[in-house]
Amino acid sequence: MAITAIAGAAAQLPTTPTLPSTGQIGWTGGTGPAGAIPAGDTAAATTAAGAAGTESFGQMMTKALDSLQGAQAKADRLAVSAATGDLTNVHDYMIASTEASLATELTVAVRNKAVDSFNQIMNMGV
Repeated sequence: MAITAIAGAAAQLPTTPTLPSTGQIGWTGGTGPAGAIPAGDTAAATTAAGAAGTESFGQMMTKALDSLQGAQAKADRLAVSAATGDLTNVHDYMIASTEASLATELTVAVRNKAVDSFNQIMNMGV
């Protein structure tokens, strides 16, 4: 299924962004907020993320796509049970179907937002 391919690609995403040391766009110096990690300091970012026990963006995306795939599989399994007459509680299928539908809509919205963000970054003047 296509979701498996997307999950595999998401797992290969870098965990922390790296910025060039010269010609940076955005914050370029001065005093930042208290406890802020300086731009380009990926070692400090990795240490801070590991200390807080947070997971990387790629891991979060993989987990979300796996959850979506599980919700769709459950809805499909209950739909087959309803079609064969083995399902006794129709509301179980309706709940699973709605959950899968909402999860799919959320995934598509996140994907669209990521594509829009990427396009905005690519259209920035240097």
